[in-house]
Amino acid sequence: MTYEEEPEDLDDALAADLTELNPPDRSGSSAPIGAHIVKWRSLTDADARTAWIMLRDWVEWFTVRYQISESVVPACWFKHGDLVEELSALHTAHTVAFHPSDSGFGPIGWHERLTLALPRLRRAYAGGCTRGHNRYKPRSWTNVVDEQEWEAWTNRSHAQ
Repeated sequence: MTYEEEPEDLDDALAADLTELNPPDRSGSSAPIGAHIVKWRSLTDADARTAWIMLRDWVEWFTVRYQISESVVPACWFKHGDLVEELSALHTAHTVAFHPSDSGFGPIGWHERLTLALPRLRRAYAGGCTRGHNRYKPRSWTNVVDEQEWEAWTNRSHAQ
């Protein structure tokens, strides 16, 4: 095997690639890849509707998929700030864990986080309404949310 020209020195090639690298520069975003993090405390009314709709869509999927009973996440979950925070954090973690850029450990990591979050979800609600929730009733979102109340609620951030 003959070479027409000498192969490039590996050290020189790496040095050339790294000339613009500045390790102290931390200007990149620290947001998880693919996630939309909602900071409920400072959410503006202008951004509220989109945030609420995205979370509701995920919560309805999550509670059915994982058979989360209404005694843990009631139909009025959006009125319970602690549930909103827990569910929002789980939503963000789920989005990142299943992002195509994940190395493959995200899904199992998300399920480990879910295991840790379930007791907090149970404590966050703990039957805090007088709606008469049935612990063993299968989940369905058909006709359980007052749509007028939802529309009115999601037009504001409720940050305060």
